[in-house]
Amino acid sequence: MTYDVVNYEDVEPKAPGMYFLRDALDCHELGITVIEADEGWEGMEHAHDEDGQEEVYVLLDGSAKLSIEGDTVPLDPGDAVRVDPEDSRMLVFYEGDSQMVVAGAP
Repeated sequence: MTYDVVNYEDVEPKAPGMYFLRDALDCHELGITVIEADEGWEGMEHAHDEDGQEEVYVLLDGSAKLSIEGDTVPLDPGDAVRVDPEDSRMLVFYEGDSQMVVAGAP
C-alpha cells in the first residue's frame, strides 16, 4: 500500500491563499488546490483547452461566484461546479474567510 499525506498549510502558497497540493501528494494526473480567500479575492481568467484538464470547484465556506464563458454561477457553501477544459473561467470571492477546494484532471 502506498499513500501520501500532507497538510495544505505546510505547503508553500503559489499565490496569496492558494495551496497547490499536486507535487506534495506526488499526484501524476490529479491536481488539488486549496484556496483561502478574503473578500474581493479574484482569480485569473483561464481555460485548460491545451492540457485537457476539467476542474471541479467546491465551496466549503463563504460566498463566491464562478464566471464560465460569460455565465455567472453564484456559489454557497456545499455547492460544487464542474467546468469543461475548453471553457474560460474566473473565480471571485465575496465574503472574508472563504474556503474552496479545486480538483482537476485530464
